[in-house]
Amino acid sequence: MISKPDLFTPFFLPWRARLSSLRRTLAHTASSQPVLHQLQELFGGLLHHHWLSPTEQGPCSRQRDWPLQLTFWSFLAQLLCPGSSCRWAVRQAQTQARLQSRSVPAEDASAYCQARARVPLELLQELIQRVGGSLQQRVPERARWCGRVVKVADGTTVTAEDTPANQEVFAQPKSQKKGCGFPLVRLVALFSLASGALLGFATGNYLQSELALAAQLWALLDSGDVLLADRYFGCYRVLAVVLGRQADLVCRLHASRRADFRYGKWQGCLDRQVIWTRPKPVPPGLSLLEWLALPATLTVRLVRFRVSEKGFRTRRVTLVTTLLNTHKYPLAALAALYRRRWQVELSFRQIKTALAMEHLAVKSPAMIDRSVAMHLLAYQLIRGLMQEAALSWDVPLERISFKGAVDATQHFGQALLRARTQRQRTGLYADLLRILAADEVPERAGRHEPRAVKRRLKAYPRLNCERKKFREVPHRNRRLSARAKARENRAVI
Repeated sequence: MISKPDLFTPFFLPWRARLSSLRRTLAHTASSQPVLHQLQELFGGLLHHHWLSPTEQGPCSRQRDWPLQLTFWSFLAQLLCPGSSCRWAVRQAQTQARLQSRSVPAEDASAYCQARARVPLELLQELIQRVGGSLQQRVPERARWCGRVVKVADGTTVTAEDTPANQEVFAQPKSQKKGCGFPLVRLVALFSLASGALLGFATGNYLQSELALAAQLWALLDSGDVLLADRYFGCYRVLAVVLGRQADLVCRLHASRRADFRYGKWQGCLDRQVIWTRPKPVPPGLSLLEWLALPATLTVRLVRFRVSEKGFRTRRVTLVTTLLNTHKYPLAALAALYRRRWQVELSFRQIKTALAMEHLAVKSPAMIDRSVAMHLLAYQLIRGLMQEAALSWDVPLERISFKGAVDATQHFGQALLRARTQRQRTGLYADLLRILAADEVPERAGRHEPRAVKRRLKAYPRLNCERKKFREVPHRNRRLSARAKARENRAVI
């Protein structure tokens, strides 16, 4: 048996310092994860590396040339650079692998395409929820409206590649002939008005209504929230569901209802409190039991205000809301809040235009779902950078340019990856936030520009049947151009 003093023999004393430093080096190496991509350095604070770690079972558990982390960051970089192909993502991954002395992926882009199809859709949806929740927690108290959290709901559509698989799941409009249109994907999303973060989304077929898809998002409404929406959501069904979740709704009056300010409880000029009775017809998407479970009557508030600014198509706006307190929520505050509803349209424009989600160049419904989720996650991450820049430099978040933030991520990501020390990375990241805060969109209150296109499209004929059956007339575009020019001359005369 070895005695206790024998364990501390002087023979090991000279090695104590060397072994201690080696232990610290090994511990640091084990805890730090290798940086596989430039965006990993940029968005590592919002997406932790263990969220993208390989799973024990499933398609992402095997050791492959395209692991989950490399596939995810390459996919994200491809979306942040609109117009880039899968070959572009492969070349970028190969370049970075050579710089870091790692195994270089294969030249063929098919392996990368197969790896993209293996990214779990549930993981992308979970990442969107986590990033959106973290952005919502960082919203300052002063950004709330009347002390309330405002969430905005709206819907849009995007097109996809015209393939038989996509046509089977996502149909095209009935007005388009076979082979002449594109499948439409309907998207309904719930945003935060203060931070612009995406809190939840639902996708479906073009034939599905926005209300049916939005029903999947009402669980994200917390007690005390205010839902802001357009007139499509100003119906009895949505009002009852929102009130059932102890939240409130502000939206335009539905087109099927008429507001008569001669009746109801008088609360001011063009401000009435009325009682709505549940309609007898059951709306589509609800069963009779679900419809009868809603309250038989609702007390709502109808307000009307006029818009005198140039450029607005609507001159008279009628709102319906469940905020009945006129002292806490006056008419002017409701009108100002509904005007901010346009922020959700700007958010959709940032996703569809700045991130090029107008058309999804994928050929399967599974990749459509992944592409939509990746676009929305890219929007979340860019929003995270903008929010951090706004909080760091105390500038309004609405004034920071989204397109400028997308452009800055490309250049600063490369610089962060090549930085040798942590001090250089910290300085580059601080410079990035300073540049984003300084790149403010100018205030253009009341700006009005006509909705007209300056650049003329080429006078090619429209495809009015399947491409293989279409008969092309030689030089027909010249005749069309001559007819259009003659029509313009007659209009001038």
